[in-house]
Amino acid sequence: MMINEHRAVIKYDPDIEMFRGEFINLSGGADFYASDVDGLKKQGELSLKVYLDACKEKGVEPYKSYSGRFNLRIPADLHAAAVTAASAQGKSLNEFIADAVAECV
Repeated sequence: MMINEHRAVIKYDPDIEMFRGEFINLSGGADFYASDVDGLKKQGELSLKVYLDACKEKGVEPYKSYSGRFNLRIPADLHAAAVTAASAQGKSLNEFIADAVAECV
């Protein structure tokens, strides 16, 4: 769900019979709850505003930063197959994986 140009992941919590939203790519937590879509949007906007205002007041960067590096653990046979496929395409393994991720996102 997009709320004020910020992406949130929504899941249903059967224990409380409500939907829970959580913004991603923030350096801290800003979650919200509601029983319907309109409520999620309203509560999400409120949660995001409170979070961003608190970050500004405390001088905290509200967004996560990413280095562009991460470790990936896959089965050895998949690793070998990826190296073979990358080589066949004239790419490094890194280029091959980056292209595959880009296609998926």
